[in-house]
Amino acid sequence: MTTTTQLVGPRVIALAHYAGRAILETVLTRHGVTFQQSVTLRLAAVAEGPVGREELVDGVTGALKVEATEAHGVVDELIAARLLAQGEASGVRITDAGRRLHDRTSGETAPITARIYDGIPAEDLAVAGRVLSLITERADAELAALTK
Repeated sequence: MTTTTQLVGPRVIALAHYAGRAILETVLTRHGVTFQQSVTLRLAAVAEGPVGREELVDGVTGALKVEATEAHGVVDELIAARLLAQGEASGVRITDAGRRLHDRTSGETAPITARIYDGIPAEDLAVAGRVLSLITERADAELAALTK
């Protein structure tokens, strides 16, 4: 495989994002899950126990850049599908079915991700991580300024 060196910019970042997202959505579709549901389920899966509904919604809005009402809707979909459960005072927690689904989809995408990243030097990944984190931070600040 040959690659051409391109400067990182919006197009290169978008192409990489959408290529990876297409892979994930292909796997998710086989399991009847949307991308938004997957992001929400992951946040509940990595939490150390129940998480407050507002905290979960904040995580979804921060990750997906959607309105809180949309994130609440996704949480409601996952509760209706019995992948999440809403406790009285304990917050939202992932159910056993939700955990199995998260583990299955993660297990299916992990080897694909490994193949994609295979052979990329750790130093290059570290630089890319720093640059993309800085771009994300700056873009988040610009979005916050636009939505004030």
